[in-house]
Amino acid sequence: MKKVAIQGIKGSYHHKVAVDYFSNNIETLDCLSFDELVSSIVKNKCDVGVLAIENSIAGSIIPNYSLIDNSGLKVVGEYYINIDHQLLALKGKKIDDIEIISSHPMALLQCKDFIKQNPSITIIEAKDTAQVASEIQKGKIENMAAIASFEASKLYGLKVLKKNIQTIKNNETRFVIISKNYDDNNTEFDKASLKFVLSHKTGSLAKILNILSDYKLNLTKIQSLPVAEITWKYSFFVDTTFENIDNLKEALIKVEEHSESLKVLGIYKKKIL
Repeated sequence: MKKVAIQGIKGSYHHKVAVDYFSNNIETLDCLSFDELVSSIVKNKCDVGVLAIENSIAGSIIPNYSLIDNSGLKVVGEYYINIDHQLLALKGKKIDDIEIISSHPMALLQCKDFIKQNPSITIIEAKDTAQVASEIQKGKIENMAAIASFEASKLYGLKVLKKNIQTIKNNETRFVIISKNYDDNNTEFDKASLKFVLSHKTGSLAKILNILSDYKLNLTKIQSLPVAEITWKYSFFVDTTFENIDNLKEALIKVEEHSESLKVLGIYKKKIL
């Protein structure tokens, strides 16, 4: 049985991805922070982890790029799910009974229009969507609602007060699967995650992008992050798809020649949307 680290507890969106990606034949380790999740794999407490990396509304989860980079773990897969946020409370309660809404900051951000429509309700940030649902049930907290998944409502016996309260209904989150165990020679792989650091020379980024294009690599994501040790210097995190892994390997040789440093964060099979 594979042991999978997730951010949150059962009923969280990370838990849903773990079950969908690996099937039910898994054991999950609940982690209440991304740092704890990554550490559990580094310390061999888990085989793999599920890590949210970007959302179609809120954008990139920038600290998680650095976590992958600094941990030495590799991206070995990806998965997308539609995030449908439900407002959950104890059975028998109505919205008029709710004085507090609590959830993960990302979930709160994704439901900002609903929150604005209810200005009298106090908002409290929490470490996990499903954990709030669990705490409401265990503590029989009558004046609190959670923003969490429909799965959490079933697991913790809560009522859905309001369905699909996310601001934008087509609200997708991309998750990556991270692990110590890594195979970069599988000919079925068609996506890579890279990190490179460039000089301040004019056209240095354009040069890299041209190399990717020359070798028929399709850029699907680019994210810049400052290099902490050097003022005004940036590293670039890139996702790219390809049809031939040999094209990728040849492109990487060229990219390394024209960058100050290059790290392959993972080569894996892309999720077909």
